[in-house]
Amino acid sequence: MAVTAAQVKELRERTGAGMMECKKALVESHADMDAAIEHLRKAGLAQADKKASRVAAEGKIALATSADGRQAVMVEVNCETDFVAKDHSFNAFADAVAEIVLAHAPDSIDALLAARMGDITVEQARQALISKIGENVQLRRFERCTTDGTIGSYIHAGKIGVLVEISGSDTELARDLAMHIAALSPTYVSEQDVPSTVMAKEKEILLAQTADSGKPADIVEKMVAGRLRKQLAGITLLGQAFVKDSDVTVAKLLQQRKASVKAFRRLAVGEGIEKKESNFADEVMQQVKGG
Repeated sequence: MAVTAAQVKELRERTGAGMMECKKALVESHADMDAAIEHLRKAGLAQADKKASRVAAEGKIALATSADGRQAVMVEVNCETDFVAKDHSFNAFADAVAEIVLAHAPDSIDALLAARMGDITVEQARQALISKIGENVQLRRFERCTTDGTIGSYIHAGKIGVLVEISGSDTELARDLAMHIAALSPTYVSEQDVPSTVMAKEKEILLAQTADSGKPADIVEKMVAGRLRKQLAGITLLGQAFVKDSDVTVAKLLQQRKASVKAFRRLAVGEGIEKKESNFADEVMQQVKGG
């Protein structure tokens, strides 16, 4: 019986085993799903059926930087519990994966899983870790930054990671901005980066909110424009008040230091995955203001 791509996908989802291992198990078991699962378990590639479907929303943001400081990467590696997120083996694996991303620049998670980690692949190392710690472990995403300027990086408690690329060589400013982004989580660098569709939708919402105000149309337009500017300031890095000095915006700070921000990337563990919420931003704010 021929093995279909859908069957390989289902077996991978149910066991967490690699694609090639799943295909091989299905071929050897003549496309019998239960027999394929048993085969993978006996081979130590799947501890239990459906392990991979268990929510892995905890974990770590691992960072790696090049010796010259011109390249940096962040990798989100997930597990099921905060207890395992603090485990030495889990952390060593996450850090090793970050170094592999830095060294080999894979273009996808699949390419990363296929990369070598010593004598085995990253995927085989992941499977071995699952067998050792008894939890689902996933490589969710990674970000890479390469620059001719300066990269600022910041990891907060292993849960929030930021890379920010600035012009010039002000390493102190770059790190301060990375900490700011971790705390206040801007979405865009400047107003010019905000898509026109987002601007239009926000304006539409604000107009609806003031529709029954009874004020003349020109006054309503000014009210909406003012509120829109305030909202844009809140979601853009340059518009935000600097976390270490609320009397100065980030735009003003950059002007004072004769610098500019080219781009930034921010990762938060479990972001977008259904889980128990923790306010990491408040923790970062407290640390920044106390530093």
